[in-house]
Amino acid sequence: MNTFTRTAFFLILLCFQWANACYSQALSAKVKRIVFLGNSITYAGNYINDIEAYFISHFPEKHLEFINVGLPSETVSGLSEVGHAGGKFPRPDLHERLERVLAQTKPDLVFTCYGMNDGIYMPFDNSRFTKFKEGINWMHTMIVKSGARCIHLTPPVYDEFKGKSIGYAEVLDQYSNWLLSLRSEKKWEVIDIHYPMKKYLEAHRKVDSIFNLKGFALADDGVHPGETGHWIMARKILAYLGCKGAVASPGISESLAADANGIQILKLVEQRQLMMKHAWLTATKYIRPDIPEGLPLKEALEKYVEIEHEILALQ
Repeated sequence: MNTFTRTAFFLILLCFQWANACYSQALSAKVKRIVFLGNSITYAGNYINDIEAYFISHFPEKHLEFINVGLPSETVSGLSEVGHAGGKFPRPDLHERLERVLAQTKPDLVFTCYGMNDGIYMPFDNSRFTKFKEGINWMHTMIVKSGARCIHLTPPVYDEFKGKSIGYAEVLDQYSNWLLSLRSEKKWEVIDIHYPMKKYLEAHRKVDSIFNLKGFALADDGVHPGETGHWIMARKILAYLGCKGAVASPGISESLAADANGIQILKLVEQRQLMMKHAWLTATKYIRPDIPEGLPLKEALEKYVEIEHEILALQ
């Protein structure tokens, strides 16, 4: 099966899978500043870059600001396994920094993506599950109290074929199921990225078995998705926000193809996001070693404006 045929097959499959899963809630005109909270997957930021570049290319009149304050290793449950990071430090706890983040970033909308670390890579345990649920409820209350709209993401898929924690995929299934139940139970906004990623992974593995191929993965280590996984995340968020055109695109490059300068815009977005996430993390403070120190926020914001002028010139 050549690359084109394979891509077409999965595009058709995923369109059918996702056609019935869109709880579209377009952005209000009042939304100007969007904050992303999460762990290392959010910190990596590929899906945020994709979303920002898409909005710039397709909705240049909106002038949205996307702020990434994801922190590697972090949990919302407050849990940490014994000997985490070789005993160097316990996992960061969102409880320690959320109030500062909300006060300084002043978001209109917050996306949250937790769960991957919250079961601390062990088999399902009800006490750990309870801590996760308590943390999610606390976080939601804090965000809403700040005046921001809150949208939760289910945790990305865990790949036991590539990872080392047997049974952990089922843990994240249960965490995802609970979050999804809050749509009806509490009328919360919850976007499912978990099951679309899981179905995509399983479908590719099934085709690989037919053609005697091995090794397909969304995340080489079972945890941290590559560009394809991040695009699945971005595409689900974009579809939820009413960007129907994104659903038919197999990748960010294709979604920007109609814009002659789309890829250049994406590169500028990546450059700016890398600078700003470290500036915001440094400004809002956190407890975790091995994160690069960011520029002073005032200096970073000046450079933000400079890059904004470069982007506007491309538009």
